[in-house]
Amino acid sequence: MYRLEEIARVLAATDNEVLIEKFLTAILTKKEIDEISSRWELVKLLHQGLSQRKISEKLGLSLCKITRGSRELKKRASAFKAMVEIHMHNLQDRRTI
Repeated sequence: MYRLEEIARVLAATDNEVLIEKFLTAILTKKEIDEISSRWELVKLLHQGLSQRKISEKLGLSLCKITRGSRELKKRASAFKAMVEIHMHNLQDRRTI
């Protein structure tokens, strides 16, 4: 994993969303950003209950990639699920302000 845990620690300690976005834009290629972004979208759509076929049509992703995301969401201690739930909670907090 090289220094992934170190990067995760730094990001977790940073509450500046603009700085994090600039960092990710600087460290990742356009293709990597697109790939991560599409995986994030597919996980959110799966969590919302959209079918794999609908997600494939909407995002232009293979069913294989979507199935992988679905399996990750179903894992007992799924990091995907935890992150989506944090995202959904944050959205609700913003709406009540």
